[in-house]
Amino acid sequence: MVKHVILWTLKDEYSGVEIDKIKADIKAGLEGLKGQIPGLVEIKVNTKPLASSNCDLMLDSLFDNEESLKGYAVHPKHVEVADGKVRPYTASRVCMDYEV
Repeated sequence: MVKHVILWTLKDEYSGVEIDKIKADIKAGLEGLKGQIPGLVEIKVNTKPLASSNCDLMLDSLFDNEESLKGYAVHPKHVEVADGKVRPYTASRVCMDYEV
């Protein structure tokens, strides 16, 4: 199994209400991929970091293996969510993939 964790920071230009909508859209979009991409076992997005955090959102996902993760990265449904709901609103992205 392979864990795929991403931390994002949103762009500074958004207000409170906009931030809430952006986070909700990212969460719905990514979590909506469950059952649609081969090898994707679990996918969760945390949108409520504690004040001590230095990021705005976290993706926590689990894949059957590294090949499944590679397939997810280029899968059209994932690319659609990433290009439409994530990338336009995020300023930074940190990723860690590891075997469990």
